[in-house]
Amino acid sequence: MTTSPGPSLLDAASLLCEVADELVVRSARDTHLAILERVHGVGRAITRTPAGPTERIHRGIAGVIYGGLGVGLRAASKGLDQAAATGAGPRLEARAEGRFLTAAVNGLIGDRLLRERPQMAIPLAVRHQGADVWPDRDGLAAAFPDATGRVVVLLHGLCEDESAWGLGREQRGTTYPEALRELGWTPVLLRANTGLPLRENGVALTALLGDVVAHWPVPVTRIALIGHSMGGLIMRAAAAVAADDPRAGDPWTSLVTDVVTLATPHLGAPLATQVGHGSRGLGVLEETAAFSRILELRSAGVRDLVHGLAEDVPPLPHARYRLVSATLTRSERHPVGHLLGDLLVRPASAKGRDRRGRTLFPEGDVLRVGGTNHFGVLNHVEVERALRDWLA
Repeated sequence: MTTSPGPSLLDAASLLCEVADELVVRSARDTHLAILERVHGVGRAITRTPAGPTERIHRGIAGVIYGGLGVGLRAASKGLDQAAATGAGPRLEARAEGRFLTAAVNGLIGDRLLRERPQMAIPLAVRHQGADVWPDRDGLAAAFPDATGRVVVLLHGLCEDESAWGLGREQRGTTYPEALRELGWTPVLLRANTGLPLRENGVALTALLGDVVAHWPVPVTRIALIGHSMGGLIMRAAAAVAADDPRAGDPWTSLVTDVVTLATPHLGAPLATQVGHGSRGLGVLEETAAFSRILELRSAGVRDLVHGLAEDVPPLPHARYRLVSATLTRSERHPVGHLLGDLLVRPASAKGRDRRGRTLFPEGDVLRVGGTNHFGVLNHVEVERALRDWLA
């Protein structure tokens, strides 16, 4: 059994009109008027006279143009919403390109979508052949007819979906799920709204995995968790929620033997920090304040990447942690590799080690992959070899 077909292309077009009004038109208007005020303000300060006819005409014309564009876009958005509500339009979930777009938008503004456009917000779910699977006995049995007792759960990173695990298959001829299936594991791919706060996704994930274990076609004997980037943080958050819940009884976490994080920013990601600094810097001047507001629209999930998850989310005491980091350069000591890491996450953060040498995972195994980027670890020969060894 699968869920409803999800949002349509009309929903996406409506959102595009709304964003065009809010970000493009209003930002252009505010920047234009701020520059106008700066230029004419200097003249008024020198001459000590009020606004002249040229300035008033300029402001009037600008107001009419921007106002008209805004009214038109808002009307188009409303009309498209009404059409989408009838069920018209092709489904975004029907094509890989539509699913990719949905995942990317959810990563950027997923928390806002959940509040304002819930039909476009991705629910955390098990995925099979591009569709959600109900985590009940019938749904799981239909999706996993050859289920084994060893379950490996894979969760993607920010703005991704479950198709990320197929990256590079044409070149390498295999993927991690396929390789692990050869070892007797049953891969369970998830899709999440990565724009939600880490802990909120963690709560949802622990509930979902509880249902999966309870209704799995055969008794579950072992669980391995593999998370790419933000996916690793969500898995850590979920494990902490389940372990701390006194109502959980014997939670699914008791079956977890291995947690593998691939390029996960355990201690934060520099890019997320830089976006925050950029937003504050642009907000200083009226001429750039509109661009500051654009950056401020980033989702709670993106904001959570600034600091990652620290000691308040401890590792499971009985599970082995395997931490994969990557650098653009072959050598981690190369200045570029040390500074940029895999372009998005630095090695120390991926390993959970701070500047003082303290680590979140004292007993963790570390694998560094050189000469690749943040997404290269989604299908890398060295990582596959390590997974085969770790999960043998």
